[in-house]
Amino acid sequence: MQTRNPCWCGWRGIAAAWCVSLCSVLLGAAPLPRSTPEAQGVASGAVLALVEALDKEVESMHSLMIVRHGQVIAEGWWTPYGSEHNHVLFSLSKSFTSTAVGMAVAEGKLSIDDRVMSHFPGDMPSAPGENLKAMRVRDLLTMSTGHQDEPPTSPDQVSAQSFLAMPVPHKPGTHFKYNTAATFMLSALVQKVTGQTVADYLRPRLFEPLGIERPVWDANFQGISLGGYGLRVRTEDIAKFGQLYLQGGRWEGKTLLTPEWVALATSRQVSNGSNPDSEWDQGYGFQFWRCRHGAYRGDGAFGQFSVVMPSQDTVVAITSGTGKMGKVLEVIWDKLLPALQQSATLPVDRTAQEALRRRLATLEVAPARGTAAPGQAATACNGRYAFATNPLGWESLAVQLEPGTKRLNLTIQDRGKTFTLTSGHGQWLRGRGTVAAGVLAPRAEEPMAGTYGWENDTTCVVKACAYETPFHITYRLTFAGDQVTVQAQNNVAFGPTEHPTLTGRRTAAMRE
Repeated sequence: MQTRNPCWCGWRGIAAAWCVSLCSVLLGAAPLPRSTPEAQGVASGAVLALVEALDKEVESMHSLMIVRHGQVIAEGWWTPYGSEHNHVLFSLSKSFTSTAVGMAVAEGKLSIDDRVMSHFPGDMPSAPGENLKAMRVRDLLTMSTGHQDEPPTSPDQVSAQSFLAMPVPHKPGTHFKYNTAATFMLSALVQKVTGQTVADYLRPRLFEPLGIERPVWDANFQGISLGGYGLRVRTEDIAKFGQLYLQGGRWEGKTLLTPEWVALATSRQVSNGSNPDSEWDQGYGFQFWRCRHGAYRGDGAFGQFSVVMPSQDTVVAITSGTGKMGKVLEVIWDKLLPALQQSATLPVDRTAQEALRRRLATLEVAPARGTAAPGQAATACNGRYAFATNPLGWESLAVQLEPGTKRLNLTIQDRGKTFTLTSGHGQWLRGRGTVAAGVLAPRAEEPMAGTYGWENDTTCVVKACAYETPFHITYRLTFAGDQVTVQAQNNVAFGPTEHPTLTGRRTAAMRE
């Protein structure tokens, strides 16, 4: 079943305003105002071309929101993703941590010229080198700490002590090295000088003023917000964050962030390469990337974006699960940027607006393909299969095709825990499961949605989507006699995307 955006009302003047007001009551949020593309100087046909290109050329789009002149002119979620769901930001979290530092600087809690060691004397090694002693807060902000190798970043390892123990062979400020642990140090620093985690510190200063209602930020083993990753918010929250920066730090008449900090954070502070065509060689600010075309962005692994285009007075928020992040930006520059060359209102184009509305309302992550239940499905299903010790940690798999329905349940015993993934034929159904995606996204229980389809009498494909993350996993179950072979593959991951093949043996039939 398609997930509909609760604020979508087809851009019908008073009805649109009523819808936004109703959503504010229902969701308890302060949504951005809604408008039509033409009312903000953009052709609906150009926006539709952008949506079509993203859907076709980016492997796994999850959401899109375009804000022009402070008005949302287009928004869409690929089912099973929805407007109400948080989404993992990965390194887009870094820009939020930088914001916390800027607020702490404005409150006189610290200076970007402070030496890092002055805030962490108890965590310093016994014989610190001169480069470590020279490292300043600004070097953390600009990823120019002097490290050649990145310190540990996993939640069970990263700490001020582990960061400061890493060799610093380069003079700070002279060598750009993307460094997630440096952002953790900024988080730890904010906690040192304010007595609050970054998540708690930002709550009254950023999250609440912007109507970011349910931010979730993972912490390290010491309870310090990870800083460089681990934050989850909604797509509209990402858009609001970009809009705050576009507005120079002001929100609804109040200064949340000084314009001086916004200018520093989003301008080129250090060089990170010389390729004029690379989006990752345009310079780096305070946890923001410079872009081509005079834009800047916060971004995160697998395509989480808050792209700010000051000259066009536009913000684009995107979540996705792609291994080709550059393609997302390429499509924006190719399809959207040319349509933002004027600010004057365009003539109303009802036909194009309706075509765009329909397309945005029917976006969907591609479901599993195949039939609902071939003739021999009953033989293969409704059984429990046991596995020998294996890298996935699976102990058993129960397969149940619900009689008289198009629902398939997979119940997985995984490292002592039981999860049931409910999949629909032709529709995404919700359950829970686990995702294994590497060091920065450890195996964890997640809300999941699933679809299934039988390729033939012996092979069933189940596609599971962890819809608060970029991660999808496709299971191919092949039944032969009393055995099942399970092949699994992620869409993206921080390591291999293919999982080891498992073979299980049927132990019992399940009651219907």
